[in-house]
Amino acid sequence: MRATIIHGPGDIRVENAPEPKITAATDAVIRTVATCVCGSDLWSYRGITPITEPQPIGHEYVGIVEEVGNDVSTVRPGQFVIGSFIASDNTCPNCRAGYQTNCLHRDFPNGCQAEYIRIPLADGTLVAIPEQPGKELIPSLLALSDVMGTGWYAAKAAAVQPGSTAVVVGDGAVGLSGVIAAKELGAERIIAMSRHESRQKLALEFGATDIVTERGEEGIARVKELTNGVGADSVLECVGTQQSMQQALQSTRPGGSVGFVGMPHDVQIDGQQLFFSHVGLRGGPAPVRAYLPDLIERVFSGRINPGKVFDLTLSLDEVAEGYKAMDERRAVKALLRP
Repeated sequence: MRATIIHGPGDIRVENAPEPKITAATDAVIRTVATCVCGSDLWSYRGITPITEPQPIGHEYVGIVEEVGNDVSTVRPGQFVIGSFIASDNTCPNCRAGYQTNCLHRDFPNGCQAEYIRIPLADGTLVAIPEQPGKELIPSLLALSDVMGTGWYAAKAAAVQPGSTAVVVGDGAVGLSGVIAAKELGAERIIAMSRHESRQKLALEFGATDIVTERGEEGIARVKELTNGVGADSVLECVGTQQSMQQALQSTRPGGSVGFVGMPHDVQIDGQQLFFSHVGLRGGPAPVRAYLPDLIERVFSGRINPGKVFDLTLSLDEVAEGYKAMDERRAVKALLRP
């Protein structure tokens, strides 16, 4: 089969690789219908996360079940399925508490930018769609495997409530999905921080009420100005840098909350600053599996259309261009069709 392999910074190749096989009774093998490039993949592409040897890459997927292990009972061959970017049994205490990405038996289905993928812990990880969805729904369903679920978790972790004011730091696919989530959870005012016109337009379409183009101290001051000097009830941090974290923490009112889902890189938090701010802080890898049934229903009912974050569609053979376009910020998110 064809699979995407990263060899080093800026070096993405499509190569022939062995088709995955069932290796445990809890596995499923999926034929990929659509996959994509994630913003977190760019950390490796840019050399920030070291690559010591060639390795498969990608963790977002929707597809058709080809084969299942003997212990798999909730999905069967021929079904269209969506799964989380982290595999979970969905039965351990952490899963039952709603934190499947901290499953006691979690696994990582890496290498999803390929024609076929093996998904461990299939019963707890995959959610089957009753029937084959129309092509127009594929992008939105694919978004649920990571970015929409991650944006949703950012909003939940930031305690977005009906009638509240929310700020979204970051205008990538996760940040834009966070705008959707804040709107769905009832935020009355949603301030999107973005410097890119095309992303600003999409944020407004998704429900943002205000756009802030400033960053750093100027961005914080602008949020305070828009909130009568107080700050926002909820802030969604969707980037993962020191600047974005400080911008989030200092844009939040006393007693407000920050939900951080951007993969942190060299982020340091001043404990004394946090202590005296009265700001709550929660984040981590999003438990996408917890939200899939609800988000699938919202997609099918037409309430949300997160697939609009895909502004570049390529064949799997063109995956290197997808990485390049996202790295150069010519694209928000690249969808790949094997």
